Amino acid sequence: MTDLDAFAELVSLDNGLCVFNTLRSAGGIQSSVVNAGVLAHPLRQNQVVGLVAIGGSRKLAHLRADPRATIVVRAGWHWVAVEGNAEVVGPDDPHPDVDGGALRQLLRAVFTAAGGSHDDWDTYDRVMAQERRAAVLITPARVYGNPRS
Repeated sequence: MTDLDAFAELVSLDNGLCVFNTLRSAGGIQSSVVNAGVLAHPLRQNQVVGLVAIGGSRKLAHLRADPRATIVVRAGWHWVAVEGNAEVVGPDDPHPDVDGGALRQLLRAVFTAAGGSHDDWDTYDRVMAQERRAAVLITPARVYGNPRS
């Protein structure tokens, strides 16, 4: 299983809630619950799993040191895990091809891919900038689990 269709199907069943795992510098695993979704990578157009992380979070520090990550989505007894390298794009992790406007659109795209909606995108954009939020894009190297189909 290498495509993200099964992951995307399960994300839609529980508000995009997933368990996201990064590696601590001492080799342990740090886990957190996040909202995530599947979207096209903004520069390469391949499918990735995306989430939005608050600036200064441990998960971002871990990914800067080691980009390997695993994210797991579940709904009932069905689950799908995605392992791969994560790319961080945000105000503290600028990408030469992603300017401020493109970052705002990327954060919106990740948010909506995870099932989110907003009545006031200007307020959303302002809060994302104040919190120095970053997009985390996981390119799948391995996808496995117990999917529905």
